[in-house]
Amino acid sequence: MPETPKTAFDWQELLRIAQGAPLVIERVRIPEKQIAVEGQFTLPQLAQLSLEDQVFVTAFLRSHGTIKEMEQTFGVSYPTIKARLNRIASRLEFVETVDHVETNRAPSRTEVLERLKAGEITAAEAIRALEALK
Repeated sequence: MPETPKTAFDWQELLRIAQGAPLVIERVRIPEKQIAVEGQFTLPQLAQLSLEDQVFVTAFLRSHGTIKEMEQTFGVSYPTIKARLNRIASRLEFVETVDHVETNRAPSRTEVLERLKAGEITAAEAIRALEALK
C-alpha cells in the first residue's frame, strides 16, 4: 500500500526538530515507479531554508523580483526587503556561470591568445577563433 506523501508542515517539523543541524536523507522512494534508492542525500539549499524564508523566496519569484510588489505583499519597506534578501542570499551557495556566459559571446583577441598560451585550445582552434573576429 503506498505511503501518504508528507506535507510541507511535516517537512518543516523535521527542520524544527533538527534545530539547524543538517539533515541527511537516506532513502528516496518514487511510489509510482516502484523505485527506492538508498544512500546519503542532502537537502537542496532552498529546502534547507525555514518555511518563512521559503514563502518569501516564492513570493519574490512570483513578483519577478519586483521589490515594489514585495513591499506591498509583505507590508514592509524597501530596506527591510533588501535586508531579508541579503540574509537569505548569504545562506545560499551560488553556482558560477561565467563559462556559460562566455560561450554566448565572441572572445576577444587577447582571450583567444591567453587560452592558446594556457593550452586550453589548439593552434588551429585559435586561428579559427581569430579569423571569426575579423
